Amino acid sequence: MAILRLTPKDRAAVLVCLPEWIYEPARDAIARDFSFPDFITAFSFMTQIAMIAEKMDHHPEWSNVYNHVSIRLTTHEAKGLSTRDIALARAINALLPS
Repeated sequence: MAILRLTPKDRAAVLVCLPEWIYEPARDAIARDFSFPDFITAFSFMTQIAMIAEKMDHHPEWSNVYNHVSIRLTTHEAKGLSTRDIALARAINALLPS
């Protein structure tokens, strides 16, 4: 089953619910940076995401430098943002303290 890219209208509607994520039009992706008290906390966060991403079979583009984690989500198969990216962004947000 093909994974479909979000239409501009659908994208605008769902991004309202993800205000911390920045839309990158050149890549049709969303991105967010996270800072933590130390490396262990940042790496633990990435490990939790890795487990979720593996279950979803949808993996982020990300980097980690000490206590900083940068994540970009886009669906290569769809050549842009899809519902899979939105679901993963929501799951990532749910890992953070309120």
